[in-house]
Amino acid sequence: MDLGQAIYILSRLILGAFASFLSIVLWAKTRDIAWMLIVVGTIATYIETVYSILNLFGISEGLIVIGTVPLMSIILPSLPTGFFIAAFIVMVARKYKNG
Repeated sequence: MDLGQAIYILSRLILGAFASFLSIVLWAKTRDIAWMLIVVGTIATYIETVYSILNLFGISEGLIVIGTVPLMSIILPSLPTGFFIAAFIVMVARKYKNG
C-alpha cells in the first residue's frame, strides 16, 4: 500500500466516522421520520465504507454469493441510497400534503 492509498482509506474512515457521529447526535435531537432515514442512510454509508476497506485488505469474505459476487457487495452500496430515496419521498409527500 502506498501513501495515496493510505490517505484515501484514512480520509474515508475519519470523515465517515465524523458524519456518522454527527448523524447520531442529530438522531437524538429529532424524531422526524425523514431525518431519521437520512441518519440511517449515513450510518449505512459508513458501514459500506468499512466493508469495502475490509475487502481491499482481503479480510471479509462473502458467505452468500450470487454468481461470483458476494451478496453484501450488492446490498451495501445500494442501501444508503435506498434510505435517502425513502427520506426524500417522505419530504415530498409531506410538502404536497401541507401545501
